[in-house]
Amino acid sequence: MIVHWHRRDLRGPDNTALARAAERDRVVPVFVLDPTILEHASPIRVACLRRALASLRAWYRERDSDLVLAQGEASGVIPALAAEYGADAVHWNADYSGLASERDRAVTAALEDADVTVRTCHDHVCHEPGSISPNQGEHYSVFSYFWKKWRDREKQSPFDAPAAATLASDLDTADDVPTLETLGFDEPAADPPTVTREAGLDHLERFCAESIGAYDSEREYPAIEGTSKLSVHFKWGTLGPREVYDATTDALEGASADEREGIESFQRQLAFREFYAHVLAFNPEIVTSNFSSYEADIEWRNDPDELEAWKAGETGYPIVDAGMRQLLAEGWVHNRVRMLVASFLTKDLLVDWRRGYDWYRQQLADHDTANDVGGWQWAASTGMDAQPYFRVFNPMKQGREYDPDATYIKRYVPELEGVPAEVIHDWCDCSSSDRERLAPEYPAPIVDHGERREQAIETFEQARE
Repeated sequence: MIVHWHRRDLRGPDNTALARAAERDRVVPVFVLDPTILEHASPIRVACLRRALASLRAWYRERDSDLVLAQGEASGVIPALAAEYGADAVHWNADYSGLASERDRAVTAALEDADVTVRTCHDHVCHEPGSISPNQGEHYSVFSYFWKKWRDREKQSPFDAPAAATLASDLDTADDVPTLETLGFDEPAADPPTVTREAGLDHLERFCAESIGAYDSEREYPAIEGTSKLSVHFKWGTLGPREVYDATTDALEGASADEREGIESFQRQLAFREFYAHVLAFNPEIVTSNFSSYEADIEWRNDPDELEAWKAGETGYPIVDAGMRQLLAEGWVHNRVRMLVASFLTKDLLVDWRRGYDWYRQQLADHDTANDVGGWQWAASTGMDAQPYFRVFNPMKQGREYDPDATYIKRYVPELEGVPAEVIHDWCDCSSSDRERLAPEYPAPIVDHGERREQAIETFEQARE
């Protein structure tokens, strides 16, 4: 008997460790609600987790098996389950954060003490960390070099789901997935997305049939449904990376030249996701430390009132506030806007990127350590292949370019509903009397972008020197 320990792979098909376990023996599927891991969770993510677990459990029950749910420290629970079910091996798919690695080392040590074999697989990415590397090192720090090799490297085909006969039956399982309250969490403020295998497959099919061909031309506009919104399914593993990549290659058949450009643009984003995972695997400290060092410490301003205004979507910069309110309402933000609000926090407000990362970590349904750390450090000019410190997004220009009719802004900032788009994009230049007349409930800008841009550049130059 083999125990398969589910973590961020909440699916049966295209699951590397599960498939390889089923090739060797009968499989007992388990999931552990570990308090050490849950300590770093948030209400919306636990709500998503519960839904994904219920979906996975139903999948197993359709095959006369079940998902064993247990609570406690994984280093104690996993060896106990292996003993209970007479398993001589435990399989799981690797994760790359420092927290996960520390947990896995403790579990491995406990299993080895119990004379139980451990086998880990790389499932979260198409190409395991270290397999795409320069001659001089373990991973690339510049994405363009990584992308060229990732694009041309042959991909593993999706793994078949294990046959029902390979799954253990008559398992001793609890009746229900524990509630949020039982797990110590409040109900989330945002409405959690549907994180199930069925929802993920449906979303992937519709995206590849209807939107992927226009991805390159439409993905930057937050008012348009131009992105895949598959990130939450990658986060929880309700879809596998190989099956998603396969779907994109299927979409290439019969595609026009423009559509092929859109499909390749989306594949490039799949590679970006893996690039950040590779960097994190070799540099777990970047969750709390700058990837790129400066000669001196960056003198962050960290004004608490400005930080709170940013969190609440009350900065007086319309597209920034729209993005922050979308985060609170949906647990998700369009990627162009994520970059913009991160730039505004770290450059206009000079707030340490770690504070922005921590807020997003709490609010996002699709929080992924590697992607989010990579994105925040990119915006803060402290990360791998980051934007230059002197590149500071102009939020008014960004709004004008990517939301010209202010459709996205008005969706999340209803105080501006009756204000013409051209005025919204010039909100910083409006007189106080005009702002009071047009939108009395919406705040004036809390900072002057031009002044703060110069101050940010000066601050980073001082850190460099």
